[in-house]
Amino acid sequence: MREPTFFVLAALADGRKHGYALITDAEQLSEGRVHLKVGTLYAALDRLKQQGLVAGAGEEVVDGRLRRYYELTDDGASALRDEVARMQANAEQALSRLRLRPAPMAAHA
Repeated sequence: MREPTFFVLAALADGRKHGYALITDAEQLSEGRVHLKVGTLYAALDRLKQQGLVAGAGEEVVDGRLRRYYELTDDGASALRDEVARMQANAEQALSRLRLRPAPMAAHA
């Protein structure tokens, strides 16, 4: 799973959100690594809807603009859990290798 997709799903894990909130949450959750553009986000949401990972969750007009909401489906939550487990397993493998590596020598001034 690509990082932007991961953070879109993660942003939806705590409830439905509209597009701008998804962009903001993905950037915050990724500590600034993921900067979604509006077109990229909606293309990703369309793809995730086709895959059954995300569903439309209503619309409203705010200040004359249509705001569409999205939510994580059960399949989306399952895919996110699977990706988190995969990432944790990979991190554990890397950490176990790092533990075998000798600590670097302190530089003498």
